[in-house]
Amino acid sequence: MDQPTIGILHPGSMGAAVAACAATNAADVLWCETGRSTTSAERADQFALTPVATLAELLDRSDIVISLCPPAVAEDLACVVAGQRFAGVYVEANAISPERATRIAALLGPDATVVDGCVVGSPPVGGKTPTLYLSGPPDATERVEALFAGTAVLTEVLGREVGKASALKLAYASFQKTSRVLVALAVGMAREYGVDQELIEVASRRTDSYLSEPQYVAKTAARAWRWGPELEEAADTLVAAGLPPEMLHAAATTLARWNDVKDDSELTLTDALNRLAQS
Repeated sequence: MDQPTIGILHPGSMGAAVAACAATNAADVLWCETGRSTTSAERADQFALTPVATLAELLDRSDIVISLCPPAVAEDLACVVAGQRFAGVYVEANAISPERATRIAALLGPDATVVDGCVVGSPPVGGKTPTLYLSGPPDATERVEALFAGTAVLTEVLGREVGKASALKLAYASFQKTSRVLVALAVGMAREYGVDQELIEVASRRTDSYLSEPQYVAKTAARAWRWGPELEEAADTLVAAGLPPEMLHAAATTLARWNDVKDDSELTLTDALNRLAQS
């Protein structure tokens, strides 16, 4: 089988690294430079992605398109792609609810074949090996598996039903990311009473506790602009399952206090906790 041409929407830190892995088994990997930031352009250049001038050109040339973007814009982006009548395989790999994934599949059909996907793990750089979970039509999931064969991106197919991969991602994110928020609240409370170091000492006796990693709070703050919308998606999924969403709504509200420190790699634990304490 001829090597496919891949389109990536959009080359963020995860998307660009995943696209670079796909290049191993692809004829070319395209990204649309129109409207993207200088940082995106530099990142795409770093990973040797091929720029094109318009989304229409990217879609016209691509056999497989991978959507990796902030979850809040995933459906709007799919609408734009649907308007271009894209007819290849569309990998919806964002952290969105199964219901939203199903809507996107309906939106893009019957022209495109939609594969529901989710990435669990860190971007595939520096020895990291995330897993791309897939669900959808077997012919399409097999093509995506082949795309990442022998690369740092592992793949696992969950079944034929669109929504399974999204459900796995949000189930995992619900605990993992909410737990990071709880660490910030717990350490912030203890600091108010001068017992934060004692709290960390207690937590360090349990090596599986996020409380033993308070330095991660600053990273949580820098990623809050992405994690908040993801938890809102997870809350919607809880509602659909008849479960209470208040915990995740509350966590998303907490994360919103950090929206103004987007991707700030210089943020300290003290800075993050101070911002969290501001009304």
